[in-house]
Amino acid sequence: MPTPCPCSTVSRPLPLHNAALQQPGFLPFLTARMLGVFAQQMQAVVVAWQVYDITREPISLAYVGLAQFLPMLLLLIPAGDLADRISRKHMLGASWAVASVCAMLLLWLSTLGAHGVGGIYAVLVLFGCSRAFTGPAMQSLLPQIVPREHLAQALATNSMLMRTAAIAAPVLGGVLYGLGGGVLTYAVCALALAAGVLLLWRVPVRYAAPRQALEGSMWQRATDGFHFIRSRPIVLGTISLDLFAVLLGGVIALLPVYAKEVLHTGPEGLGLLRSSMAGGEILMGLWLSNRPIQRHVGKVMFAAVAVFGLANLAFALSHWFWLSMAMLAVAGAADMVSVYIRSALVQFSTPDTMRGRVNAVNMLFISSSNELGEFRAGSMAAALGAVPAAIVGSLCTLGVVAAWMQRFPSLRQVDRLEDAAPPPSPPAAVTTTPTAQP
Repeated sequence: MPTPCPCSTVSRPLPLHNAALQQPGFLPFLTARMLGVFAQQMQAVVVAWQVYDITREPISLAYVGLAQFLPMLLLLIPAGDLADRISRKHMLGASWAVASVCAMLLLWLSTLGAHGVGGIYAVLVLFGCSRAFTGPAMQSLLPQIVPREHLAQALATNSMLMRTAAIAAPVLGGVLYGLGGGVLTYAVCALALAAGVLLLWRVPVRYAAPRQALEGSMWQRATDGFHFIRSRPIVLGTISLDLFAVLLGGVIALLPVYAKEVLHTGPEGLGLLRSSMAGGEILMGLWLSNRPIQRHVGKVMFAAVAVFGLANLAFALSHWFWLSMAMLAVAGAADMVSVYIRSALVQFSTPDTMRGRVNAVNMLFISSSNELGEFRAGSMAAALGAVPAAIVGSLCTLGVVAAWMQRFPSLRQVDRLEDAAPPPSPPAAVTTTPTAQP
């Protein structure tokens, strides 16, 4: 097992207050990211409403998602490579600036009162391109802002606040749309993203490793990232565990069917079911942001994914609304523990000079598991029925946990997050130049 990093402070208990928030730059970064999340989530609500209002065709909503997902899927790997070669802060700021331009273009289309959706789809393609560069840069920037000993706490705080923003933003978007339509909402989105760029500019980058010149083509450098993941069982096991657990066991896509056919409730009940899982995530995120997990993190992560599967299984079998809500809350809390440990292990295991490429692959896996997981749940429900589909998916999640515990013993045996130390030298580095980032 790797020797714990000498810069860690695991020998003494962490204070109950959130030390990560006291780090210079973390609070402005967090505020900027929340502004970005609010803007993107509000925009998503209004775009979907406008497109459906124009077309009155449900398939048009699928094209809304496809227009954003395909460019992101194609550009994630090149974006990850770029994040390892240039300033991540500048890359993130540029991607948010493009997203702000997209919001202004949507505002302009709203003022025209166009009756077609072609222009909206074109803007969403550009927005999907910006999102591809946002992800790897943002995920790789946090370890350059917060010192290693406070990184786990910073990750937990970040995850909890981003989940809170993702829940509150659609509500705010609906309110703004009701007050001033798309013009007001898109204007607020554009201003929020621009404010995020300005805040990001003031964030000091104090813990960046010296930037390295990398040989070869973009494809060769991307291959180095894939090779690194394959050569590190902790990283490969962590990423693939989340991929298959969510792909096979997610029940979110089945909630409308359960609400109507099994629990016999209406749209209000569906909203409560969705908020139950989110509420569990937020409460667990609050706990983790003040009391990070310090020991037996490998076993805790496997246990959390197993609890996620068991809670989904109990939900699948439940015919009582209150029990279904409780099980979704438990599943959300377990998922937050898994996300927190997974994010921290990937960050601790990866050298700073490779975080862009590794996080791009991680995001590719996460996006695939979410999109394909919904397709898996829907198609299986069409073939077997919603309840059998949820039961089979939950049992598959438990099977994945058992298989991965046998396949990745080094992941199971990780005690502290700091034990997942990166190798002494990353591949493909040939020369080193000082990093001078504001």
